[in-house]
Amino acid sequence: MKRDTSQYHRVLSPMSRRRFVRNLGLTAGAAAGFVALGLVSYSREPVRRVEELARQLKDFRAEPSAIHPELAVVRGTQVEVMVREAVDRLGGINRFVSKGERVLLKPNVGWDRQPEQAANTNPEVVGAVARLCREAGASEVWVSDVSLNDPERCFARSGIRAAAERAGAEVLIPGGNDFWMTDMQGQLLGDWPVSRFFHLADRVINLPVVKHHSLCGCTLAMKNWYGILGGRRNQLHQRIHTSIVDLAAALRPTLTIMDATRVLKHNGPTGGSLDDVAIENTLIAGLDEVAIDAYSLQFLGLTPDAVPFLALGEQRGLGRVDWRSRRWVEAQV
Repeated sequence: MKRDTSQYHRVLSPMSRRRFVRNLGLTAGAAAGFVALGLVSYSREPVRRVEELARQLKDFRAEPSAIHPELAVVRGTQVEVMVREAVDRLGGINRFVSKGERVLLKPNVGWDRQPEQAANTNPEVVGAVARLCREAGASEVWVSDVSLNDPERCFARSGIRAAAERAGAEVLIPGGNDFWMTDMQGQLLGDWPVSRFFHLADRVINLPVVKHHSLCGCTLAMKNWYGILGGRRNQLHQRIHTSIVDLAAALRPTLTIMDATRVLKHNGPTGGSLDDVAIENTLIAGLDEVAIDAYSLQFLGLTPDAVPFLALGEQRGLGRVDWRSRRWVEAQV
């Protein structure tokens, strides 16, 4: 039986043909218009994301005291005993750490070096401070730095990972997603990526080491804050003294304990040769990083006038270059 296909092959009348051609022209014109609009609107810039609001770092400083020294210098050969003596002279660990707080320790762990080479903070200092914080009832003790060499190797070969974990602390190595844009409010430093662990902590204790530095003469307490930054921080070397002061103004720690047990006197900050290391067996603890840095210059044969960031720090109200004007105490243990 022959199939009726009339419903599939309709014949258009002349009027229908004219209407079809006209509609086809209108459709093509509209399409061309949309293409033209797209070409005019096109931008080579990527889609704009919602801008992240820059955070600000907390002020981690302890309450000032009129009765305790502001600077404690302790000499000896037993690091654990020295750390405890220094902190006790300043009022004891409970002045700085309360039960339930999260405490972040910031040593210098920038380089793939062994402890004897003095390019990083002495691991015994890190371990002793971590134990004190645990004894004070800290809920968590973190140890973190933004290393310049491979971070796993830096924390392992420096001995700091092992010392921290033995003391009950956790090593936190920041990854690519662990940096939060932060308003540093500096003269040079504006918004900059900062390790988020420094935002999450309740207390921050700075544990720098005394070292020579090829660009600014020395790396001490104030310079140690470079290790909170992500991004291309080598850009800051062009105005290194201003950037050091900006960093020290942005992060005000609870306590600073300077490691001068082994001092890298030459070829810093990386070092490598034991010939560049001097055994000084000294710790300097306190609340004034400018004064601590000024005191530490003697181990490198420097004077404050050779280190511009000290005077800049004093001008910004961060401390006093004349450390003797602070209440200070010395002890031998």
